[in-house]
Amino acid sequence: MRIWLMVPLVLLLGGLGYYFELDDRLLQTSREMRTPQQERAASIWLNRYSADIQGKPVERLLKAEISGLTWHAPSNTLFTITGKIPKLAQLSLEGELLREIDLFGVADPEGIEALSDGRFALVDERRSKLVLFSLPVEDRIDLTKALAVDLAVLDDAFLYPKNKGLEGLAWDAANSRFIVAKERDPHALYAMDFDLEKNLAGPLIELPSDELFMRDISGLDLDRRTGHLLVLSDESKMLLELNEQEEPVSFMSLMLGFNGLTSSIKQAEGVAMDDQGVIYIVGEPNLFYRFVPAAD
Repeated sequence: MRIWLMVPLVLLLGGLGYYFELDDRLLQTSREMRTPQQERAASIWLNRYSADIQGKPVERLLKAEISGLTWHAPSNTLFTITGKIPKLAQLSLEGELLREIDLFGVADPEGIEALSDGRFALVDERRSKLVLFSLPVEDRIDLTKALAVDLAVLDDAFLYPKNKGLEGLAWDAANSRFIVAKERDPHALYAMDFDLEKNLAGPLIELPSDELFMRDISGLDLDRRTGHLLVLSDESKMLLELNEQEEPVSFMSLMLGFNGLTSSIKQAEGVAMDDQGVIYIVGEPNLFYRFVPAAD
């Protein structure tokens, strides 16, 4: 190959390597290869997952644009939030639309979480608020008077830059706290103690993120069995497992050819895990994915 053709090729490969953090991924892969079987069994271990439903369109949610996702234990179904047209939608575990609830009083909902007391919580990125509410009987709900915590008052990092603030939400029932994510510039994880009985919020504390090798955070979920956190990245096309010390345990690439994917997930926006360890991911505008673990 002529030298003048090699230069742009090397620059391109170098740029791709930097963008997708290939050096960090190789280092993490090396760590995982050395992980003892006992530790693997005690974790989620994303390497063993494979997609059995992928790129399935969720009917009637195309224009609404899916964002966050959560598993709801009482109904054994999923709930997703939409940002462009604010809605809360209930899905089956196969990605079928079961119910739509119109949301009023929120500007840009990005994350949704089913709580251990039966309520739900969402994050409104534009207003930097955490909002708690109960599932309504009717198919609409006005959240203007719902219980809300202004996270920007606790930390103004959520205000800047515009549209790069609150993005992910997870409920840690064992420690009675919320974990929230700032999307990027810089991306970060925060924990906030919350008493569900008294509706009292504690201080917002930034968690260590030195080993969070991703370009942004687009979704969160907490595995109730292991206490490990799932961190989703749209730009890095990756799902990362963190232990209780915020250290990487395993990761899954969301690109073509990995974990059974026949095409890359273009804009992964929400992640949830059920009590059987099955992982669900939704991507804009209305695509549904399901990943199942290999049999032991």
